[in-house]
Amino acid sequence: MKQAPAPEGARHQTQSQYSTPANYAERLDSIRAALLEAGIEPANPDALLSRLADAEGKPVRFGTASKPRSKNGWLIAYHDRGLPFVVIAGDWSTGAETKWVAGTGDTLNPDERRELKRRMAESKRAREEEQARQWEARAAAAARHWHSCSPADPLHPYLQRKGIQPHRARQKGRELVLLLADFTGKAWSLQTIDETGDKRLMAGGKKAGHFIVVDGPDYPTRVLICEGYATGCTLAEIDPAALVLAAVDCGNLQAVATRARNRWPCADLIVCGDDDRQTPGNPGATAARAAALAAGARFALPEWPPAAPLHLSDFNDLQNWQRGR
Repeated sequence: MKQAPAPEGARHQTQSQYSTPANYAERLDSIRAALLEAGIEPANPDALLSRLADAEGKPVRFGTASKPRSKNGWLIAYHDRGLPFVVIAGDWSTGAETKWVAGTGDTLNPDERRELKRRMAESKRAREEEQARQWEARAAAAARHWHSCSPADPLHPYLQRKGIQPHRARQKGRELVLLLADFTGKAWSLQTIDETGDKRLMAGGKKAGHFIVVDGPDYPTRVLICEGYATGCTLAEIDPAALVLAAVDCGNLQAVATRARNRWPCADLIVCGDDDRQTPGNPGATAARAAALAAGARFALPEWPPAAPLHLSDFNDLQNWQRGR
């Protein structure tokens, strides 16, 4: 098991943008730029910005370019003398959030600033409550769907292609269904995988800090945490005595690893990263190393033989390449 390079600075999802445009059109352009800079891309930016008055002090929901039907985007605006003064926006599906402020607040007197601060605090509570309600509703839907599924067919084309057993996966029609849960076993979301390997997360489900239980004992002495389900299956087959958790992607590794450490303080915890050797910054290895450091865990990457092609990145890739030699 080899070490990855030191982690690079992670990009924050929450940003603030300050601007001093004079007229309404310039402020709209500045708001649009702030949204894109924060990674929030409305499916119809013009339609959204035309609704700023509707967003006065309360969330307006909108579809994003990647999920136009989900309405995971939200925006709240505050106006001063008829012009947008503060705009707060985010994307619940990615966690991105930004706050745009026109100027520095000098146009408001102290009473107006206090009132604006109060209204913003109320709006924050309202949108957090709305987000929690959405997550709970999707959690209930995830649990219902999961219980309606059958055990996965070991001959499913994706499993055959990856050379893995289904373990705890279920199946609905031709799709594999994977449950994202927390450490109490509560369902929060689902991931589906079709026969071609196309993966989809349930729209509106809560991924952060949650994971797929691939296989293993309920009271583990060793816990392996990886990104994807197929990698987790390979690890479970290499080490049947370990509990294997798949965090879905590298951005979720640290949340899962630190919570696993709190759940099992004495377990041997190993973060098994993807080695994205051809991607600048090697995000898989970087995130895995950072997660291991945060959780007081060990850290592992695949050990590549000299002849291994550079496009291989995870433990499943390595196992399948070795089998095919």
